[in-house]
Amino acid sequence: MFRKRPPPEEERKVRANDREYNEKFQYASNCIMTSKYNIVTFLPINLFEQFQEVANTYFLFLLILQLIPQISSLSWFTTIVPLALVLSITAVKDATDDYFRHKSDNQVNNRQSQVLIRGSLQNEKWMNVRVGDIIKLENNQFVAADLLLLSSSEPHGLCYIETAELDGETNMKVRQSVSVTSELGDPNNLATFNGEVVCEPPNNKLDRFCGTLYWKDSKYGLSNQNMLLRGCVLRNTEACYGLVIFAGPDTKLMQNSGRTKFKRTSIDRLMNTLVLWIFGFLVCMGVILAVGNAVWEREVGSLFQSYLPWDPPVDNFLFSAFLSFWSYVIILNTVVPISLYVSVEVIRLGHSYFINWDMRMFCSQCNTAAEARTTTLNEELGQVEYIFSDKTGTLTQNIMNFNKCSINGQAYGEVTDPLGHPPMRLDFTPFNPLADQDFCFYDDTLLESVKVGDPHAHEFFRLLSLCHTVMSDEKSEGELVYKAQSPDEGALVTAARNFGFVFRSRTPGTVTVTELGRPVTYTLLAILDFNNIRKRMSVIVRNPEGRIRLYCKGADTLLFERLHPCNQELMNITTDHLNEYAADGLRTLALAYRDLSEDEWEAWSESHRCADKATDCREDRLADAYEQIEQDMMLLGATAIEDKLQEGVPETIAVLSLANIKIWVLTGDKQETAVNIGYSSKMLTDDMTEVFIISGHTVQSVLQELRRARERMIEFLQTRDGGKQEGLEVWGEACVLGNGFGGAQAADSGGGGGKQLQCPLPPGPPPPQLPSSLMDNISGEFALVINGHSLAHALEADMEGEFVLTACACKAVICCRVTPLQKALVVELIKKHKKAVTLAIGDGANDVSMIKTAHIGVGISGQEGIQAVLASDYSFSQFRFLQRLLLVHGRWSYLRMCRFLCYFFYKNFAFTMVHFWFGFFCGFSAQTVYDQYFITLYNIVYTSLPVLAMGIFDQDVPEQRSLEYPKLYEPGQLNLLFNKREFFICIAQGIYTSVVLFFVPYAILSNATQSTGEPLADYQTFAVTTATALVIVVSVQIALDTGFWTVINHVFVWGSLGCYVTIMFAMHSQTLFRIFPNQFHFVGHAQSTLLQPVVWLTIALATVICIVPVLAFRFLKLDLKPQLSDTVRFDQLVRQKKRKPVGRGAGGVRGGVGSVSEGRLGARGGSRRSGYAFAHQEGFGELITSGKNMRLSSLALASFASRHSSSWIDTLRKKKHTHTHTPPSASGECSPAPSYFSGSVPPLSNSSSVLGGSQDTPIEEGTRTPPVQHTQIDPVPSTHSPPALATASEAAASATSGRCHSGDSPGGWTLSLGTVQEALFGWRGIAARTSGTSSPGPPSVAKETSNTEGDA
Repeated sequence: MFRKRPPPEEERKVRANDREYNEKFQYASNCIMTSKYNIVTFLPINLFEQFQEVANTYFLFLLILQLIPQISSLSWFTTIVPLALVLSITAVKDATDDYFRHKSDNQVNNRQSQVLIRGSLQNEKWMNVRVGDIIKLENNQFVAADLLLLSSSEPHGLCYIETAELDGETNMKVRQSVSVTSELGDPNNLATFNGEVVCEPPNNKLDRFCGTLYWKDSKYGLSNQNMLLRGCVLRNTEACYGLVIFAGPDTKLMQNSGRTKFKRTSIDRLMNTLVLWIFGFLVCMGVILAVGNAVWEREVGSLFQSYLPWDPPVDNFLFSAFLSFWSYVIILNTVVPISLYVSVEVIRLGHSYFINWDMRMFCSQCNTAAEARTTTLNEELGQVEYIFSDKTGTLTQNIMNFNKCSINGQAYGEVTDPLGHPPMRLDFTPFNPLADQDFCFYDDTLLESVKVGDPHAHEFFRLLSLCHTVMSDEKSEGELVYKAQSPDEGALVTAARNFGFVFRSRTPGTVTVTELGRPVTYTLLAILDFNNIRKRMSVIVRNPEGRIRLYCKGADTLLFERLHPCNQELMNITTDHLNEYAADGLRTLALAYRDLSEDEWEAWSESHRCADKATDCREDRLADAYEQIEQDMMLLGATAIEDKLQEGVPETIAVLSLANIKIWVLTGDKQETAVNIGYSSKMLTDDMTEVFIISGHTVQSVLQELRRARERMIEFLQTRDGGKQEGLEVWGEACVLGNGFGGAQAADSGGGGGKQLQCPLPPGPPPPQLPSSLMDNISGEFALVINGHSLAHALEADMEGEFVLTACACKAVICCRVTPLQKALVVELIKKHKKAVTLAIGDGANDVSMIKTAHIGVGISGQEGIQAVLASDYSFSQFRFLQRLLLVHGRWSYLRMCRFLCYFFYKNFAFTMVHFWFGFFCGFSAQTVYDQYFITLYNIVYTSLPVLAMGIFDQDVPEQRSLEYPKLYEPGQLNLLFNKREFFICIAQGIYTSVVLFFVPYAILSNATQSTGEPLADYQTFAVTTATALVIVVSVQIALDTGFWTVINHVFVWGSLGCYVTIMFAMHSQTLFRIFPNQFHFVGHAQSTLLQPVVWLTIALATVICIVPVLAFRFLKLDLKPQLSDTVRFDQLVRQKKRKPVGRGAGGVRGGVGSVSEGRLGARGGSRRSGYAFAHQEGFGELITSGKNMRLSSLALASFASRHSSSWIDTLRKKKHTHTHTPPSASGECSPAPSYFSGSVPPLSNSSSVLGGSQDTPIEEGTRTPPVQHTQIDPVPSTHSPPALATASEAAASATSGRCHSGDSPGGWTLSLGTVQEALFGWRGIAARTSGTSSPGPPSVAKETSNTEGDA
């Protein structure tokens, strides 16, 4: 434990099978530890962390003071018991969390591995593996440490691995041993191996390894291709052997994992500050009262020394004042009672259980419930501004489905039923016994086309069955398992298989296919391999008749340039189909072929052979050869593959975006794949103004590209604002207008889809730095895509500001090819510069570092192990549950915690400050107002349960409304509900209450008498009256503060009042006085005091004076400046009162649904994105033709699931903040609510590029309206806004309904509707001119019919 840490390594030397030699370097063992504590360190470290809470230190200080009898008027156990309770509860929770980390570590450390020891293989625990050991791995086993691959059961020392735990990619990667060791496959041979490896020291670079193997007086270079890293899984390889180079914490996986950090919420940090302020306020009150004590003792107290002498050791007024100061510090410490922190922990625990018990976050498919793995961060869930998400396994299932295709100008795959019946899945079994049972396709016209012998369809699927690098494993007749290097290829080959063209097997020179039941063997002449520049691959085959044909598939933009001119008409039709597929977020791919004569083949084959054998510029020569043959091709068609997103991902992203949450995708995948997922998940849309791609390889180029992107944003602002101002004036104008209003004209008027800008390097000097305030208010629809190598430069100290300034002005950011450590650095960068609450979500070990770094870490319990879950604060099974976690549980937790804290500080200032006022009337003697038992029980019994009930169960709006109105989430992001201002308001109210509770009873009782004529001006009567008034006032106050009443709330609030009365009468009873005469001094006073009518009048008067100003203020605030939740509640109330029988609007709904198809087609842009094999690794073609990988074991392909529709998201993602135009009346009719148009907001209308429909949703649902004709429309394209109280789902329905209506509505509500709408959604509009009947409806596109809700 206390072993001296070895010096940092400059290089590592490892000798095989020689533990003694390796141990002298003190290399780390293979034991990992992700926990924070052990038995020895738990108590000191945990107490150290807990006493970082200022309040805990504060109470410890008070405890020390209470141990001094001269200054303490309260017993020491009143502080030590609750303090010990708080520390114990927190310690038990932390110990439990760490226990599960220990349990996970032990599970991993105790895994078994076969280690070669003294010539034989022995089972050893992973924790006992040492650097220099030789390990045997078998198929589907996890790699125990970072290994140098020595030999494999596969030919040529090849093995296949899956690196999902490291980089998130599930496609297989190939690794190969050094040729000199590839034949050492026998344990006896490996036992004699004594090679020495000299390599780089441990680091976190996953894609780089540099080393040298010295053996038999020779040396051999080592690279990353020879390494198997911890966390990888061996696939399709029977067995392999590896030499341990890095173990345990030195492995690249652990180097990227980061440290477990102690997380505290922003409210915790604020409370630390407030406690310091309160302590300062307490000291000030103590000083005031101590000064008063000194003056009183000198001027007045000295006159009574004969019968009121000072208690020893007091011998003068100054020392009396000194002791009085500390006495008042103890008495007044209840402004921050220890029960506050106990209550906070109980509330957080309750919120955690609500998350665990939420059946709407339970996944029945995998039988997994949501889990709050920590109880300290719940309210932080309501304040998230940035979400950092992994891609593979988090947003996607990494399952590819063959969805649609275009063959010879005919589109297949779009199945519609006029009656709305769901399409039937095709059964391929009668047609093809070799069909894959998991394949889903619904368009029977394509199957019929194949059956009737359509030559184009046959050639289409023949291409798919031949042009690939897939390996086939047929264990029994007809039982085929395809092992695809990328899921794209697997989906295409499986599609060909089901339509009758079944790829059966291959050799280095042949491909065997079963075509419609007939086996055919093609001679494989050449494979023109895929790479990121070509974005296509081709094969040249000879069929049994001797005809030579080249088949090519690839990105349409590149393949169309190489077609024969006679394909122009077909290319135009196919381009339209590709645009439709791309608009649906599908990964598109074009297919073509070319017939070759023998002479053409021979001539090209010779040039290809020369290029392949070239010693210099081999890749360039091969590319030229490929380019030469891939010309004048004939177009066959196109495919559309759906990269299956997890259920509900587009909807979730859209709703979270409406909640002003920015989502960044940080993925280890390639750029093209990530961009395609961005489009399919609706993070990126064709309506975006610009998508900036940062791909510079140097610091200077990255800097210029980032600045160029910002220049384009400013140009957009200038164009949108008319270009009337320039320079700083334009910047200032943009700052005013750019506070959330979207600019969509540029996107809509472009005619096509969103543009992707490959930022060029601008000539001349770099542009000037733009003000950060301007960039913070950029309102256009921009997105940023940055590569890993560019991100590495952007994260440098002198560049990070530039990157943050540009990226945070964008609506979406995608970082590609990033390492796990870079993910964490990006999160840390936003935490540092934006001071915003961040949330990271992922499902693999490569996401652990990011999850630990973010304020909140969420783990997806998916298919990539449980490392992310174990490192997370919250876990569930699907990304879509994040919407509910944040918008419901997070928002409620923040709301409840804020209301709890506001009320808690209020009631304790009201309780404590009475002592302060009483000090001026008791000679500053540190005398308490209340009975000591009332002081003890006030926060524990009388007022604890009602505030706990409010903190656990309170709601401002129901959960459905929280999801329907995402803007309700924004107060948490802006920290509006509990901040320093709200804190001062609470304590001001508490001080006001304390003034009333002291001076009203004091003024009345000082001259009051009992019915017998005896005066009421005694200490006990005053104490009982004030205490009773206090309990009643704070109970009424919490009744006003509670927004959602349950049976528990009623029992706790009114039960606490009853409990107070019961305990007070018991404490003042003669029975207790007889048993404990020295403890209960208020005998009989409860009965005598509360029987006096003047006492109850005093209590009633004090209650009214305390509560009426609060009620008046709240009514005025609700009327003049309502909050979002107030508006939603009012809307709900109006809807309930005006609700009509179900079915009234059925026709309108049908009309809306019916118009979706037309609107979607109208929205198709001109952008296409080829999704072919972007996870594909270059070099597999050469591997196949060399024959090195012809002996492979099986790989089961994942089953395909259906994708849920997400067409409504286009509406939700429309620009939210745009100046829109409202049509005035053409016939001269007056609007029933003119102020609605002139001062406020137009109701919902969708962009003309989407649908052109419009619909206004008045609050009064029962109001029927006559049809309204739109006869002439302003041709200026514009983007319109959702209705004032449109929900997320209603916005979609309204945008696609194509209907308008108008009608009279109550004037008072209508007049304020614009304000409400702006408050809820941030949408604002202005009036415009168009002919037609006056209506609160927006303009529609010219082709829109006169359908209205009245027609329905």
